[in-house]
Amino acid sequence: MSDPFRAVLSPCIGICNLDDRGLCEGCHRTGQEIAAWSVLDDATRLYLMDVVLPARAPGGAGRCPGDRAWLCDPAAR
Repeated sequence: MSDPFRAVLSPCIGICNLDDRGLCEGCHRTGQEIAAWSVLDDATRLYLMDVVLPARAPGGAGRCPGDRAWLCDPAAR
């Protein structure tokens, strides 16, 4: 098996307040992302956790690569 199973858990850390940008202060997801989490596919969850959420975090790059750059800055939508 070349692709080991990787359970995609929620990035929630229990600090659940939306800031002025509409991002959770704990996990940096939008309200829409939080609401949809249970129905997102694993690839989308992994992309959010590995690329988008770190970019949104304080000290993060603030940008996502390629055609999904808008995901890292919800205000740009």
